[in-house]
Amino acid sequence: MRVIKNSFITDTVAELCKKAAYNLPQDIIKSLKSAKNSETNLAKEIIKLTLENAKTASKGVYPLCQDTGTAVLFVEIGQQVQIAGSLEKALQDGIKKGFKENYLRKSIVSEPLFKRENTKTNTPAIIHYKIVTGDKLKINLMLKGGGAENKSQIKMFNPTASKEEIIDFILNVVKTAGASACPPFVVGIGLGGNFETAPLLAKQALLRNKPNKNLNYKKLEQEILTKINKTNIGPQGFGGKTTALKVFIEYAPCHIASLPCAVNICCHSSRHAEVIL
Repeated sequence: MRVIKNSFITDTVAELCKKAAYNLPQDIIKSLKSAKNSETNLAKEIIKLTLENAKTASKGVYPLCQDTGTAVLFVEIGQQVQIAGSLEKALQDGIKKGFKENYLRKSIVSEPLFKRENTKTNTPAIIHYKIVTGDKLKINLMLKGGGAENKSQIKMFNPTASKEEIIDFILNVVKTAGASACPPFVVGIGLGGNFETAPLLAKQALLRNKPNKNLNYKKLEQEILTKINKTNIGPQGFGGKTTALKVFIEYAPCHIASLPCAVNICCHSSRHAEVIL
């Protein structure tokens, strides 16, 4: 049994907040540079400014976006790991510390409908736990902006739905998001599972940086990306070839009577960071 102190987890999560808020993942940087070379006129200038913003943010003074997002944690706990203290508290305290020390905007309200009072800590974070084999603790932090999150959708298709119907739904979600979700996007898609797991799959898809290992889904990712980029929404909605930088699909088994499809929209500021303890 391997023991990990909760204070160490708190400090680690605080560092992840800083890393995610100020450093755009290298695969996104690479995609933006490629898009810049293929664009012209205003679209090209917008992507150049986006890359300049990322370079400025990497200095650690100004975050990538003023909306520093909802903190979403994906935590894989090895069966041979013992936490010295409360894991939940350690993770939440890490978010509080990371947002306070790095002067990140606090955007979470205590309840959704009536008072909507700011918690002033950006907590509670949303945490998804998974028990796995081994003696490691893996933490993936995503800082998810509200504007893009608001444009995400789910649809429960009949199992008879065709691939074309699924693609049309995804394209409609992207078109509905339009300029208000700050394109170019990273589009996460969850297929299968049930009503609650499909959106979770879509969000987990946003953590990926490589095409799907399954050849059929790899081809589908590329097909959807190509069709999205033909919509001419373009960077920040001003038109162009680059409406999305990447499309990632995660899938799961589902009931014979169901075919859930969830689409989680992420702006170009695709902020996430990972650590294995």
